[in-house]
Amino acid sequence: MASQIIVLSGPVVAGKSTLAAALQRRWGVHRLKTQDLLRELTGAEHDRAALQQAGERLDRETGGTWVADGLTRRLRTLDDGVRVLVDSVRLVAQVEAIRRAYGQRVTHVHLTAPEADLATRYAARDTPMHELGSYAEVRADPTEAAVENLAHVADVVIDTHRSTPDDVVVRVATRLGLYGRSYERLVDVLVGGEYGSEGKGQIAAYLAPEYDVLVRVGGPNAGHKVYEEPEVMTFHHLPSGTTRNAAAQIVLGPGAVLRVPKLLAEIARAEVDYRRLAIDPQAMVISEEDVAEETRLTAAIGSTGSGVGAATARKVLREIAPRPVTLAKDTPELRPYLRETLGVLDDAFAAGRRVFLEGTQGTGLSLHHGAYPHVTSRDTTVGGCLGEAGIAPSRVRRTLMVCRTYPIRVQSPEGQTSGPMSRELPWEEIAARSGIPLEELRAAERTSTTNKQRRISEFDWVLLRQAASLNGPTDIALTFVDYLTVANREARRFDQLTPETIRFIEEVERVTSAAVSLIATRFHFRSIIDRRAW
Repeated sequence: MASQIIVLSGPVVAGKSTLAAALQRRWGVHRLKTQDLLRELTGAEHDRAALQQAGERLDRETGGTWVADGLTRRLRTLDDGVRVLVDSVRLVAQVEAIRRAYGQRVTHVHLTAPEADLATRYAARDTPMHELGSYAEVRADPTEAAVENLAHVADVVIDTHRSTPDDVVVRVATRLGLYGRSYERLVDVLVGGEYGSEGKGQIAAYLAPEYDVLVRVGGPNAGHKVYEEPEVMTFHHLPSGTTRNAAAQIVLGPGAVLRVPKLLAEIARAEVDYRRLAIDPQAMVISEEDVAEETRLTAAIGSTGSGVGAATARKVLREIAPRPVTLAKDTPELRPYLRETLGVLDDAFAAGRRVFLEGTQGTGLSLHHGAYPHVTSRDTTVGGCLGEAGIAPSRVRRTLMVCRTYPIRVQSPEGQTSGPMSRELPWEEIAARSGIPLEELRAAERTSTTNKQRRISEFDWVLLRQAASLNGPTDIALTFVDYLTVANREARRFDQLTPETIRFIEEVERVTSAAVSLIATRFHFRSIIDRRAW
């Protein structure tokens, strides 16, 4: 049985066919044309006058029930739960017959416009149907002349005067509930709470199977590692859960910055079908010149030199940029993946699908909130990530902030600094405290994008509080608890962690006013202690 039956009415050229086609294309509404029914039942020609006469004859013979009968026959061939649109009805009796058969599932939409406006549209229309000579001849038909009477019995009446066809679609779709009836909180957001490399990929991949849509922001200057066998996967563009949840839709929003060769290689390696991935046409594309331009930043502040900052600066400068701006829509290799991601997300929200937004880098590297100039080229907080993805804050259900037990930054360039850290430590000290061999630590702590050795420091409680204030987390994911002691690697439950680790976690919860809901004990499949209550 159909979940919703939409019945269209209105005068000729009020916009019914255009609206019906848009609803069919965007929301997959099944369209039943009464013109097709007439031709099946009467053999009428593709001619307006002949169709009008055939319809009037059927109305007299059936009392207007022929449309409802044709709808019933069509529904027997369709899957349950489909939305069906009847395009269109011309008599109150036709609508009443459909209502008697299908009750509250029926929504009657009537389009109208001033007659002078309709006459202008009729004169300008281009249609394969053999039309009458003027709009006055169309309205001379008794049924057509009385069609505005249906406005009195319609559930929705839309005056299309001064509205574009797209305006009409939005107005009608909203009344039909196709965008959803409210801003349901369906989005969970993950961000870094320190200087990046907090282990966000491991957490994101663990959570990914719980979601229908995976969204990632940022660019290739951030690599998220995911434990896979036989080898670890590093995602620079795609969400970290791309392979863990092969059924999820993948979205790269308008704020994404793309290195096309690297993105295409990543798509191929993860075996992502083009129908699964949506890239917004307004995402920025990095050029070779952008990468070359950032060489000086690599030497000065420890930038990854990926070209993200230079590309972002060009996008901000728009037409006064030194080189033309290339967006995803200008890139032939990306055409199979191009979709307006706002529409993709709107459809997901309307269907009640759960969305996971994966941020990159960390709050301490935020362009606006970090220790400038030792920052990245974007705002890495929850607010910045939502803006890049095109998701309203009112959609957010949970905010997860990932922090590691010892923050890290990239190794400083010769004679320079990659940015301040509180109480920097040598790796030998971490090895002595944790019991993890120094060689293992040095091998593991190299950056995902540039393969540089990382710097490490004592846990920064001031940074934690600042990050909590900026992001308002509902949950904390604490990673690298094996760096407190290697004994934590054997823990599979919270109570198996060492007493010192538990006290540390309790202090994190007090400072952030958020629960430490996920705890990573090592880099392995079975590495997450899950304490969530959601």
